[in-house]
Amino acid sequence: MPEALAQTTAGPVRGTTGGSVTRFLGIPYAAPPAGPLRFAKPQPPAAWAEVRDATTPGPNAPQKIRGVPGLDVIPLVGGGWQAGDDYLTLNVWRPAAETSGAPVMVFIHGGGFVLGSKDAAVQDGSAFARDGILCIAINYRLGTEGFLPIPGIPTNLGLRDQIAALEWVQRNAAAFGGDPANVTVFGESAGAMSVANLVASPLAKGLFRRAIVQSGHGGMTRDIDVAQRLVRKLAKRLKVTPDLAGFGSIAPGDMLDALEKVSAPTARIDLRDADGREPVFGISRFVPVHGDDVLPVKPLAALADGAGADVDLLIGTNAEEMNLYFVPTGVKEKIGRLLATYVIHRSQPQARKVLKAYGMGAKGMKPGHAFTRALHDLVFRWPARRFAEEHRGRTHMYELEWRSPRYGGQLGACHAMELPFIFDTLASVTGPEGLVGENPPQGLADRVHRIWVDYARTGALPWAEFTRDQRTVYQLERGEALQEPVMPAAPFLP
Repeated sequence: MPEALAQTTAGPVRGTTGGSVTRFLGIPYAAPPAGPLRFAKPQPPAAWAEVRDATTPGPNAPQKIRGVPGLDVIPLVGGGWQAGDDYLTLNVWRPAAETSGAPVMVFIHGGGFVLGSKDAAVQDGSAFARDGILCIAINYRLGTEGFLPIPGIPTNLGLRDQIAALEWVQRNAAAFGGDPANVTVFGESAGAMSVANLVASPLAKGLFRRAIVQSGHGGMTRDIDVAQRLVRKLAKRLKVTPDLAGFGSIAPGDMLDALEKVSAPTARIDLRDADGREPVFGISRFVPVHGDDVLPVKPLAALADGAGADVDLLIGTNAEEMNLYFVPTGVKEKIGRLLATYVIHRSQPQARKVLKAYGMGAKGMKPGHAFTRALHDLVFRWPARRFAEEHRGRTHMYELEWRSPRYGGQLGACHAMELPFIFDTLASVTGPEGLVGENPPQGLADRVHRIWVDYARTGALPWAEFTRDQRTVYQLERGEALQEPVMPAAPFLP
């Protein structure tokens, strides 16, 4: 492929051009988080004089892939841990034709704050570059290094990495043909939670103009003292002291097995807050914390005080988020009433009332169906609406209701389903074990991708804003906006 050159503030980089897209892969936005920098705030990368190769993705954060029965997850989360210290890097996709002032989109990947990569096939930014967008995807620290508030180290290092990447974008977007004054940050799942937190963070103010939160919200943060229960639990398993010295004595890769064990649903650790709620519902033990300089208060409280009011917000969910977790595993069909109640009670003190509100005990309603419906709303759909309600700036809400035919039609509009439509990457997840099955609708991908492109370009959207009183939600498959009622989950969450 023809080579392409660009000049970053740290030095020149070499990418490749193929068709209408030029790619630069693995450009460092911060110094490698190794040695004394492993648990430090992100630092600028060392400058280089010779042209640096940016044609291969490079390493990513230490992690272990978690499989899903019958589903190829590699296109969704990447190929697992690619070892190496220099992983605070980013990919850039730009139009091959010389351009300037292009809208910039910066993507933050998901993965429960413990896995994932900028290089997952489903989030390849080529289609955005083809359509005139400068698209960037970033790595950041995960798990213990990124989201464990260990005494003696800065909190929220993963979020600090993301902020450092956005600062890099401000300094370097123009060198790749982008407009640093027209940046949209977007993310999915844990990446969407990150974006929501950045909207609320005083440290990210002014770094982006718009935010897109895909299947996420600002409700999944913990009090630092609650999260430090996890610090002590993990330290005990590793047989080290629960501080910088103890965790620093364990190599990153040697920590992964212990991380998996404390993350298991059977791990005995109480992460409920003072109100008896576990805001993450056990999906991940490792999440951002509030009460520091990154998130001085809970994100919803920050929004209510006007944080992020200068940022345009597009936020949405899929209609059947939890099917990804409960359909392939058989939980939706097999779980009984007592176990369903127990599982929700671990995160929500009014479990019985919640399940009754979602049909538990009604004639013909299986316990697992009521359980799954409740968790769609408790974990994703209602907290996203609450985030939209509290945002004081321009706010729009969407929902993807297209149903995948996988697992006998039961997978439906599950978590991550919007990604291949937004990135126009259906081919990456098509097939007998693909997320979307054999014949996904390319026409829907064309329409949804165009909505994201137009929003990044000018902020334009083809439906009205969402407010507490005018609950306008755009259905992506139907192509029309509906007025959505308040959900049964509303009385049970902040």
